[in-house]
Amino acid sequence: MEIRYIDKNDDPFEISDIYEQSWKYAYKGIIPQEYLDSIPRGRWVNGIGKPGNTDLVMEDNGRLIGTSRICASRWERYKDFGEIVSIYLLPGYIGKGYGRMLMERCTAELLSSGYDRLMLWVLEGNTRARRFYEKAGFVCTDEYLDDNIGGKALREVMYIMDTRRN
Repeated sequence: MEIRYIDKNDDPFEISDIYEQSWKYAYKGIIPQEYLDSIPRGRWVNGIGKPGNTDLVMEDNGRLIGTSRICASRWERYKDFGEIVSIYLLPGYIGKGYGRMLMERCTAELLSSGYDRLMLWVLEGNTRARRFYEKAGFVCTDEYLDDNIGGKALREVMYIMDTRRN
C-alpha cells in the first residue's frame, strides 16, 4: 500500500473514476439518484493536478484505489487553515482502514506545510463521513453552506481540527 503525490504517469480518468464511483456509493440516498446516475466519465479530470492543490493517490499492487486533495483554505475567513478538500476510495475499500490512512497522510502533509488548524466540509446528511471525521479528531462547527445538488437543497457543515497547544 502506497500513498503518493499524483504524477504525470497517472491516468486522470482513472483518478476521476475513483471520485465517480465513490460519489455513487457514498451519496446514495443523500444526493438524488438521477443526478448520481448522470455523472459523466471523467467528470473530475480537469481539476486533477490544478495549481494550488495537492492531489494524492493511494495505490494497492499497482491499482489506484483512493485519492485525496488538500490545499490552503479556500475561504477568506479561514485563510490560516489548511483544508482537506476530499478523501475518496473505491467502494470495495471503504470501511477497511484505508480512509484513515489517507486522512493521516493529509493531516501530516498540512501540518508539515505549517498549518496547525485544519478544516473540511461534509454534507450534513453524510453520517458515515461525519463519524469518520469525528473519530479522526475533527469537531463540527456552527458554520454551514447551503448547496443544491441535482435539484435537492443540501447543507454542508464545517469541521475543524486545532492542533495548537494552549
